[in-house]
Amino acid sequence: MPQAQESLTFHDVAVDFTWEEWQLLDPDQKDLYRDVMLENYSHLVSLGYEASKPDTLSKLDHGEAPWTMAGEIHGRTHSGE
Repeated sequence: MPQAQESLTFHDVAVDFTWEEWQLLDPDQKDLYRDVMLENYSHLVSLGYEASKPDTLSKLDHGEAPWTMAGEIHGRTHSGE
């Protein structure tokens, strides 16, 4: 008997960096992170994901860092809470 599958969320496929880790990335790595996160979101939308775009992606989409203050990523703390 087939089992029901749970819906994926963006946070299931997102990669979060601590503020300290983010500071260690060079610009090319930050660009790659932005591209991969936007692509992941795009794939979820194509599969029917209906939640609004996370703040993290909105910031990245505008060329901004996803951080509001040391240790906190937009919409989610770096600890995943």
